[in-house]
Amino acid sequence: MSELVDHLAELTGHRDRDVLDVTLVGALRDMLGTLSVSIYRSVGDTGQERWLTRARLVGDEVAAQADPAWSDLNDLPLLASHPSRVAAWRSERMIEIPGATHLTLFPVATDREVIGVLEIETIDGLDAQQQRMVASVLRIFRNFQGLLDYSERDSLTGLLNRKTFDESFLKASAEPSAAFGDHADGRRTVGDACSYWLGVIDIDHFKNVNDNFGHLIGDEVLLLLSRLMRGSLRTRDRLYRFGGEEFVALMRCHGPDSAALAFERLRDNTEHYAFPQVERITVSVGFTEVKPGDTPGGAFERADKAVYYAKAHGRNQVQYHEALVVRGDLEDASKVSDVELF
Repeated sequence: MSELVDHLAELTGHRDRDVLDVTLVGALRDMLGTLSVSIYRSVGDTGQERWLTRARLVGDEVAAQADPAWSDLNDLPLLASHPSRVAAWRSERMIEIPGATHLTLFPVATDREVIGVLEIETIDGLDAQQQRMVASVLRIFRNFQGLLDYSERDSLTGLLNRKTFDESFLKASAEPSAAFGDHADGRRTVGDACSYWLGVIDIDHFKNVNDNFGHLIGDEVLLLLSRLMRGSLRTRDRLYRFGGEEFVALMRCHGPDSAALAFERLRDNTEHYAFPQVERITVSVGFTEVKPGDTPGGAFERADKAVYYAKAHGRNQVQYHEALVVRGDLEDASKVSDVELF
């Protein structure tokens, strides 16, 4: 019992979700003496979901294996390639697969949805007491993630909130360079070296929506736009609501053309979406490349200036800050801002 309490104390002592997953598989490996313990999460658009390895420990390994957050989705296994995981995920119940080694799979859920599967490989399988223990640990894991969501996510849209931006920005910009190429359809895949890009998305004339239709309809517009953002951008792009009608996206891709194409897809999808009662809204987008040594405030300020330019020149458009500077439409802020937003 004391070992379980110690592991739970360690598990709930972390705020980083990557570390949280690693701690969970490490705790279960130590308590159960498994051959392997893994957490897989479903990523990708509906119908094209893939399995992303969040954390996997085999035998006495010290460091957990994991797929990079920027992995090309096409390199990850399709859900259908692992039917036992799909069965646990969709049925939301434990599944046992006997064989040369025994697999026991548990659904991993948040308060909103089932997001993946915990897979435990043992020689003889888990007994009833061990199964109950794992199920209890997963309930604690779910409740703790719910607390993190409450503090880190916007209650209306479910997007990350403003106070998480600084930490996420610094962590993301410190990641090593990866490689992505660009397809004609805007899909970002493995290819040339890529970098981070930050975009600010602002709803045009949103005050008119609230004034003409009321704040309940305004909230519905914000919620629907957040869903359009998720559908228009990649699942691993970080999306934030900064308050009111202002949103931020932090993405990793190759070059300004690829970033512009992604934001243009969001702009076009928004313009042609039929919002209930309001019918049509548009968004203005400004984006910038995240530079070496950038601060969150400096990058945001550049993207925000591009948004203001878009709004002053017709709205419903995507503007790239650096291109505006080259054309002379904006002044060159040669020194990255040291002033933080918050």
